[in-house]
Amino acid sequence: MKKYVCSVCGYVYDPEKGIPEEGIAPGTAFEDLPDSFVCPVCGVGKEDFEPEA
Repeated sequence: MKKYVCSVCGYVYDPEKGIPEEGIAPGTAFEDLPDSFVCPVCGVGKEDFEPEA
């Protein structure tokens, strides 16, 4: 599973870790996050994330 980076603040979503405090279980692929997902740091939506190079 690929990591995704917020193009606004640089936060990295790591699917192996998930975001348990946000209710996102470890092992959740970025593609499987709900459309309502927002960056936990700056609040932008999924459309502002890009696959990590």
